[in-house]
Amino acid sequence: MTDPGPDPMADPAQGSPVRGTKGEDTAYDDTAYTAAVTDLLGVLAHGALMASLRMAADAELAPTLRLKSALAGLAFGEYRQFDELTAHMRSRGIDPERAMQPFVVPFAAFHERTRPSDWLEGLVKAYVGEGIAKDFYRELAGVLDEDTLAVMTPVLDDRDEAAFIVPVVSGATAADPRLAGRLSLWGRRLMGEALSQGQVVAGEREALANLLVGAGADLTWVGEMFARLRERHQVRMTRLGLTP
Repeated sequence: MTDPGPDPMADPAQGSPVRGTKGEDTAYDDTAYTAAVTDLLGVLAHGALMASLRMAADAELAPTLRLKSALAGLAFGEYRQFDELTAHMRSRGIDPERAMQPFVVPFAAFHERTRPSDWLEGLVKAYVGEGIAKDFYRELAGVLDEDTLAVMTPVLDDRDEAAFIVPVVSGATAADPRLAGRLSLWGRRLMGEALSQGQVVAGEREALANLLVGAGADLTWVGEMFARLRERHQVRMTRLGLTP
């Protein structure tokens, strides 16, 4: 497999403009910021919960106990993040269930449209989904207050808990080259669906969209953010031995 070169995902700040944390140069009043952070915590918590449930279900499809165990570990990590996010919400007086409710339909739509047909598709989805979530967290690091950022910081470390998926997928496509085309299409579909649902959410939640745009920026920044997400996705696909 060709080395994709330096990893643009290794540094949380790489490729992202510095826009300052809450209290430095954000243009929101406290009411708008609270509404935005409520939406943000809601979407992240619901995403982590759904990822945990889906990964646990996909673990049943894995052909070996080692892979079942590894996927279960990923599912546990997602649930732990969900638990930490909801605890943070409660500490701020936010009702987690109410905060997550607006995002139930978009996440259900994403998972319904990206239901894996076999265990390899489940592995690719777990790897791609984990990566997209981390990238999104990194993009938000410059616009959050310190307490909220602290809850998200563990996700931004250099550990790649889904790294075990890389040799499994690349090994499977090496043994059966026909799989590479199918899984490459699958990976592109996953990214397309994720960005599509992300745009729907940003369009429907004005406070969250304003937080994403950031102080002193315009809507072009959102497009640039999505471009960075695509670029990092392409690196992950190459790492898996698939065509971006």
